[in-house]
Amino acid sequence: MNEPIGLFIMAAMYVFAGIVHFIKPKMYMRIMPRYIPNHKLMVYLSGAAEILLGIALCIPVLKAIAIYGIIAMLILFLSVHFYMVSGKKASAGLPKWLLIIRIPLQFGLMYWAWIYLN
Repeated sequence: MNEPIGLFIMAAMYVFAGIVHFIKPKMYMRIMPRYIPNHKLMVYLSGAAEILLGIALCIPVLKAIAIYGIIAMLILFLSVHFYMVSGKKASAGLPKWLLIIRIPLQFGLMYWAWIYLN
């Protein structure tokens, strides 16, 4: 276990976020763009992906695959972040400035994952 603590914090963050998808799926369903089919299924699949990728970060032979998976997932999630900025209903009641800040934050999360590639 020579991995930096930041990797384990990232793993815990994704596992926790994934679990929340199963505990509060309606929270995620209401922010999904209309063009994405079967919102409930997609919420559960994305939650499962976050959990699996978070766990995989802690398994040395799977770490690189998990990092690429996290980056791909975050790229896909950008559509939700852009959708949330598009209108009042889509914003889930969050202030517009916060929604705008979340977009570059996604790129920060991608970079955070990227730095752990060996």
